[in-house]
Amino acid sequence: MDESREKKEIDGEGLEESQVPEAGELTLTRLPPWNKQITLRGLVASFFIGIIYSVMVMKLNLTTGLVPNLNVSAALLAFIFIRTWTKLLQKTGIVSTPFTRQENTVIQTCAVACYGVASTGGFGSYLLGLNKKTYEQVGVDTEGNTPGSYKELGVGWMTGFLFVTSFVGLLALVPLRKIMIIDYKLTYPSGTATAVLINGFHTPQGDKMAKKQVLGFAKFFSISFLWSFFQWFYSGGVLCGFSQFPTLGLKAWKQTFFFDFSMTYIGAGMICSHLVNLSLLLGAVLSWGIMWPLISGLKGDWFPGNIPESSMKSLNGYKVFISIALILGDGLYNFIKTFIFTSRSIFAGLNKRNLKTDHKDEALDDPQRNELFMRERIPLWIAYTGYAAFSIISIIVIPLMFPELKWYYVVVAYILAPSLGFCNAYGAGLTDMNMSYNYGKVALFVLAALAGKDNGVVAGLVGCGLIKSIVSISSDLMHDFKTSHLTFTSPRSMLLSQAIGTAIGCVVAPLTFFLFYNAFDVGNPNGEFKAPYAIIYRNMAILGVQGFSALPHHCLQLCYGFFAFAVGTNLLRDLSPPYIANWVPLPMAMAVPFLVGAYFAIDMCVGSLIVFVWYKLDSRKAALLVPAVASGLICGDGLWLLPSSVLAMLKITPPICMNFVAA
Repeated sequence: MDESREKKEIDGEGLEESQVPEAGELTLTRLPPWNKQITLRGLVASFFIGIIYSVMVMKLNLTTGLVPNLNVSAALLAFIFIRTWTKLLQKTGIVSTPFTRQENTVIQTCAVACYGVASTGGFGSYLLGLNKKTYEQVGVDTEGNTPGSYKELGVGWMTGFLFVTSFVGLLALVPLRKIMIIDYKLTYPSGTATAVLINGFHTPQGDKMAKKQVLGFAKFFSISFLWSFFQWFYSGGVLCGFSQFPTLGLKAWKQTFFFDFSMTYIGAGMICSHLVNLSLLLGAVLSWGIMWPLISGLKGDWFPGNIPESSMKSLNGYKVFISIALILGDGLYNFIKTFIFTSRSIFAGLNKRNLKTDHKDEALDDPQRNELFMRERIPLWIAYTGYAAFSIISIIVIPLMFPELKWYYVVVAYILAPSLGFCNAYGAGLTDMNMSYNYGKVALFVLAALAGKDNGVVAGLVGCGLIKSIVSISSDLMHDFKTSHLTFTSPRSMLLSQAIGTAIGCVVAPLTFFLFYNAFDVGNPNGEFKAPYAIIYRNMAILGVQGFSALPHHCLQLCYGFFAFAVGTNLLRDLSPPYIANWVPLPMAMAVPFLVGAYFAIDMCVGSLIVFVWYKLDSRKAALLVPAVASGLICGDGLWLLPSSVLAMLKITPPICMNFVAA
């Protein structure tokens, strides 16, 4: 798309006919003021979209721990919600205010901030790793798993913890927004993709496109919801229903190789890249297809045969610690690579600030966008005083909640947080990779080691959450600022909508978590909601406290091998030409099925297969409808979780158990 055409589509055609600027007239004079971009109907839409996505994200957190980027999907759902709202009002004779791209952007931002708390709040990892059930799964006699080093989960303290940790990240990088967005011209691919979608909706051509996407979303949302409802009737018992259908045979089913008919995983597979999905499948084949059957045959030799399966000294220990080795190898490599890449890019940018940008950058570097972005100033005193105030509250409250984490550790964390947040946000702007989990793991190991044997596990888990929350939220805000820059949305309205969404999320996320926690057997390694990262994070903290003595027999050698494998595959990907690099597996994705199983990897590969075939048959239609169809599949299945959770809490069980036995 050339510059003039792109500018026309972004500047003029998204406005109502009465708002289209005359020739030579700046679009800025026609834009609604920042306080008019946040509307009551927008907040209502954000609230409901945030709840729906919080439920979906919580399910993914508690089953596989893999959450795809849903920003584009949230923008689509925001468009559907408000367009449906306005059309219903028109039919009753009520004239509503025009729906603008700015309102669309604000709704998307608020909804994403809401479900972002559910995604990064640690409900499937460090917070769940604190509870008594995870503590017992690791083994009360495990060295380093200090007696009493747990805290039972509760809505009250979890909500308070989220409030005191989430808002600090909102203000950490606000003073640097001009540097990141205008001076360095960072692309923030997810933020740019969301902006392109929203700008496309609010054009005459985009209206036709949106209608097709809305129909695709509605159709597959209905199919997914009704299919989940139908499946429920056959799941009245342990290992019952379509989710346990032995599609590849009973022997494969026992090793978790089966298609479980989950629309959520198929939809997630359609959104995730083929490389992620194939890496999951490779990890599943390597672990459940080869390694675990072989190691199980060494029971009595490598590990005792008379200990519980959940013990870290049994097969479960190999599953957990080899997963950790893959995650740490991948994380450490990407952490160092991103740090070096970021440092070089910053210095290169400082040396070449006066050089002319290329044509693509000029198209995005619209003076009108820059003028609006800088005109709508966020006073620096608000950012500084807000950061200081929230930090002081957190420094007081967190040690009261967790005496194991001393106040001076929290002070150091908040002194280092802005610089860590900048590194992460800069790297995300270049690569679209949010590395907050790696910063969190570094904090986990450091604090676990510093706090010592008695307090190390709890201090490490809480400190991990503290750093991860700040670093992740500040990076997400920069993505939203990029979207606001490209859609002529005021940064003030974006910051306020992000704050509102975060506040809603701090309340909604714990309630959503306890909906699952009370209705289902969360954390059961043999159940649907395995929450694999809870036990991984707790064992990371134990490693930080105890060292390698926590590992079962011969596990250290295997961990060395898989750590080296993770580093080696990353090196191969970075040093190989694209036609090879595009097929080198991702160790982080490979690690997940080591604990969870193969079934969800098969589902996600089916999603990739659908996208591949669709693009072969009709690439234009696929490019238009894949995000809408995937979102519909995820949302329909996710929405069914609300009534099914209520039925489970009311002790209403499905009437039929469908399972399979050998002939």
